Amino acid sequence: MTAYVFPGQGAQFTGMGKDLFDLSEHAKTLFMQADDVLGFSLSDVMFNGSEEDLRQTRITQPAIFVHSTVAFLSAEEPQEPDAVAGHSLGEFSALVAAGAIAFPDALRLVSQRARAMQEAADARPGTMAAVLGLDDATIEAACAEIKDVVVPANYNTPGQLVISGSEEGVATASKVLSDLGARRVLPLNVGGAFHSPLMEPAREALREAIEATRIRPPGCEVYQNVDGRPSVAPEEIKRKLIAQLTAPVRWTQTIQHMQAAGIRRFVEVGGKGKILAGLIKKVDRDLDVEQLS
Repeated sequence: MTAYVFPGQGAQFTGMGKDLFDLSEHAKTLFMQADDVLGFSLSDVMFNGSEEDLRQTRITQPAIFVHSTVAFLSAEEPQEPDAVAGHSLGEFSALVAAGAIAFPDALRLVSQRARAMQEAADARPGTMAAVLGLDDATIEAACAEIKDVVVPANYNTPGQLVISGSEEGVATASKVLSDLGARRVLPLNVGGAFHSPLMEPAREALREAIEATRIRPPGCEVYQNVDGRPSVAPEEIKRKLIAQLTAPVRWTQTIQHMQAAGIRRFVEVGGKGKILAGLIKKVDRDLDVEQLS
């Protein structure tokens, strides 16, 4: 069994998508459709923009979504996944790949998501840090004891968990976790406290848009971030998609649940093909991971 997986923020790079545009008429049509939906030339920024241009939240999220989704939809051979999953933002690409959301509808949601997250981050600044070398339970217990806002945000692999919250909360947790034996605690260069309670205004802003979007029963199981488990009912998909902004990304659990379902082969779509591959291999080095070419 094969699962297709889609990366989230951090998968952008200069020139992203230009090869797809040049090689495929279908891809070219999709890029032009994306520009029309957004009302500006996202493709021009993707193909010719600088790293700084691509780091702007209003650009980053649509660019990553469009790149990975176009790569999937314009592949030479039809792709037939047994399951799909995406890391945070990548969940929107996964839903398109599964046939649950139309490409333009998902892009509108991604654009609204980017704006809402930026507004929430501007209103209540926060940050994130990667904690290496501690078990999840130790990190969860330590965060729960801290008065300022700080929570587990990304369960990336066993021994790698990202925390998120206010600057004070993350600073306090970083010291506590270092004292508890963390191998390293690395501050992340991010624009906000993503997947934490500080994103509540963004979740509320996006709720109505998600509820109004048509979601169809997917053609395969969609493993969603909130609990790492598969969803097929449209209302369940919507509920989890709304919860995603303030809930942690349970990527470790997602891969483990896929393994338990018999999935041994993973195809990463988008980015440069190394972000999720590295995480999956750290969950189980015997899993087969490749990139969609």
